[in-house]
Amino acid sequence: MYRIGDKVVYPHHGAGTVVKREKREVLGEKREYLTIKILHNDMTVNVPADNAERVGLRKVIDEEAVKKVVKYLTSGGTEMPKNWNRRFKHNRDKMKTGDIYELAEVVRNLSLRDGEKGLSTGEKQMYVKAKKILASELMYAKNLSEDDAIAWLEGVLQGNKPAPAKRATTTTAAAKRTTTTTTSATAKKPAATSTTKKKTPAAA
Repeated sequence: MYRIGDKVVYPHHGAGTVVKREKREVLGEKREYLTIKILHNDMTVNVPADNAERVGLRKVIDEEAVKKVVKYLTSGGTEMPKNWNRRFKHNRDKMKTGDIYELAEVVRNLSLRDGEKGLSTGEKQMYVKAKKILASELMYAKNLSEDDAIAWLEGVLQGNKPAPAKRATTTTAAAKRTTTTTTSATAKKPAATSTTKKKTPAAA
């Protein structure tokens, strides 16, 4: 059973804190409700205590599980549907599960796709939301501030992206052209001949 102060995750919305437990009468039936405050989107959620597991409510992961999340974030991408609508639904369904490893896969795959082919407007919005939900749990798991958790996540994702190909700068290219021109000119120019006059001995 969840207690006030517990850090929990509500699927598709993110991690928050149980701030209240109270009994309410709804449609003539008394039930206990949990009030959860989710920081990253300033949302308050009320969940029937006896229905918490059914809606996917769970406790925040620990530091050991964070290491596993990092492995998911830094591994190679998994194959996704090529059709935009199917791919969007595929990722949305993963996010709805509330499973942090499924969420990490969505973040990783969208991050890799963004670096390789770019994202559509809908996928960009999904990517931003998925990162915020993931960071909201990592914030509690790693005892970080909200901003620091997002920065930490971005750092992990940046480390998983292939480095861009290096291009020669204009200065370097110009220097190479200058060197080539100078070398060619030197090769064409004949070498100077040094002539030394021999001294004739004076007559006795």
